[in-house]
Amino acid sequence: MKFFIIAGEASGDLHAAHLMRAIKQQSPGAEFRYYGGEQMQAEGGTLLCHYRQLAYMGFVQVALHLRTILRGMARCKREIEAWQPDALILVDYPGFNLKMARYVKQRAICPVFYYISPKIWAWKEHRINAIRRDVDRLFSILPFEVDFFERKHHYPISYVGNPTVDEVSAYCHTHGTPVPDGRTIALLPGSRRQEITDNLSRMLCAVRPWASSHHIVVAMAPGVEPAFYQGIMHAADIAPDSVQLVSGRTYELLSHAQVALVTSGTATLETALFRVPQVVCYYMRCGWFISRVRPYFLKVPYISLVNLIAGREVVPELVADGMNVTALRAHLTQLLDDKSPVRQAQLQGYADVAKRLGQPGAPQRAAAEMLTRLGK
Repeated sequence: MKFFIIAGEASGDLHAAHLMRAIKQQSPGAEFRYYGGEQMQAEGGTLLCHYRQLAYMGFVQVALHLRTILRGMARCKREIEAWQPDALILVDYPGFNLKMARYVKQRAICPVFYYISPKIWAWKEHRINAIRRDVDRLFSILPFEVDFFERKHHYPISYVGNPTVDEVSAYCHTHGTPVPDGRTIALLPGSRRQEITDNLSRMLCAVRPWASSHHIVVAMAPGVEPAFYQGIMHAADIAPDSVQLVSGRTYELLSHAQVALVTSGTATLETALFRVPQVVCYYMRCGWFISRVRPYFLKVPYISLVNLIAGREVVPELVADGMNVTALRAHLTQLLDDKSPVRQAQLQGYADVAKRLGQPGAPQRAAAEMLTRLGK
């Protein structure tokens, strides 16, 4: 069977790679062509376009690179049409992927599966119309999405579990139970250059008082060179020898960290599953304005997956103008105290999040249902 897969960023590349592995286990002759990255490439098949060529976020970045994005869409359509896959698998990245779903359904090329559903519960809820029209089956990795899609929009979906649970579980099985060293502060500033610039500069300034007593370690994003981070460190007036950069070792970092500053995204959930107390940070320019209009555009009370899954505030969220050095230091001071009630409350909240997510096996369950629907 032939599968065309589209993943538009680093986390999607990782999740898609695990799904590919699960499909191969159940259908050994499966063939893959995809838009993705190195993780998917390691599973075999043909990489047609790296996600870095198309991964732009925000109105300004999309506008500046619109021609590149449109060329990428046109190329993707041609490649799907020419190959005639048995199924199109979309992984998050809705701005691009929903257009590919429309193209495929209009031409009746193949069934369309969506693995890791678009977060329309947060914004752009109108996309439910495109999903209902163009997606044959949607697979959710967040338990609260079932109620949103099925009760509010009467669109049946499959909650298969969360692949991050699988990834963290596999790491701990291989490397043992995480043991905080009591001295490491982890900084996870995101995967895109602009968000890294905006968040890391403030994170570094916030941790400066602990630079001599703790290890400050920054998790670099795939494909972003060390020199980029070093430039931000220089601008923040942080001595290079007081900060360590690591690449491809985020789980190793979290397994030893005492506390973490994390830009919102999958990393917040990974941090929770490693039971590392955290502050969720997301700086935005014109923050005062964003804070005031946020209730009109963002339809959920939280931005972190940890809080959304728990249904309450387990971790603090510093967003827009709330993301500043003073606030970061205040939260860090509490979380670095192993006996503080704030730290203990977070750890108790993490247990609730893990329970709600359920057991490992998300890629396997999604693959099994896809193949069953394809008649394999």
